[in-house]
Amino acid sequence: MSGRRIDVRPLAGALGAEIFGVDLTKPLDNSVAVEIHQAFLDYTVIFFRDQDLHPAGLKEFARRFGPLGTTPFIKTMAEHPEIIEVVRAANPAKPAVNFGGDWHSDFSFLEEPPRATLLQAKEVPPQGGDTLFTNMYLAYETLSPGMKRMLEGLKAVHGAIRPYGPQGSQLTDEDSKEMVVKSSPEAVAERERPVVRTHPETGRKCLFINPVYTLRLSGMTRSESEPILNYLFKHAVRPEFTCRFRWETNSLALWDNRAVMHFAINDYLGHRRVMHRVTINGDGPL
Repeated sequence: MSGRRIDVRPLAGALGAEIFGVDLTKPLDNSVAVEIHQAFLDYTVIFFRDQDLHPAGLKEFARRFGPLGTTPFIKTMAEHPEIIEVVRAANPAKPAVNFGGDWHSDFSFLEEPPRATLLQAKEVPPQGGDTLFTNMYLAYETLSPGMKRMLEGLKAVHGAIRPYGPQGSQLTDEDSKEMVVKSSPEAVAERERPVVRTHPETGRKCLFINPVYTLRLSGMTRSESEPILNYLFKHAVRPEFTCRFRWETNSLALWDNRAVMHFAINDYLGHRRVMHRVTINGDGPL
């Protein structure tokens, strides 16, 4: 469909839309910014093409959606500490870390998880390296009434130990010339989150769990939690809840971490991929 000032084209039935008719390298009119924000809420992830933003411009656009977040465990850009450069080398001397290579919501373990993430493609492989997104509103709304009743008021424990603990899956060596990810004692910290949260802007309910950072259900052991969580994880990524985005140089994606999970596909061996990522501060899940 078309907005008053921008052209919004849905990407899939469940979520996602491409935005045309706006140049983010130029000062953004407030009325256009309002329409972009509404598309963000309506489609949960929005995409732009051919936006040659430098780091300062990327941060300026991100601030339209809230204060910029911090990035634990990962080395940021020296002159732009709010930005991480997500790099996958073409021919690494050691096996490369596939950053973001599992379904997750960014940093859900933080005291205030990010409300949104902005990702810009700077260098892309000739094929592969797409990103998948899934709609956690639909994941909740399609559950049975009995499952919804069981989940109401239930909390889950989130933590960063799996990717960033002492044996974390995302860790790199200190002498790596590419992206540097390090462990920290903070990775063992745990926080409770509601399994079902209410989105603070739309008022809709959605699942707020993910296979990377959700460790177990509160008040239960891991073995007791696993059957329930594994069912929900599998249910949440049914194909009809998802969309897939193929990156081009200077493509830009903005997604709502409060209602979306995403997955970076690792299918471009022998090719380099470079992305710039900014997170936008959120609030405690309701």
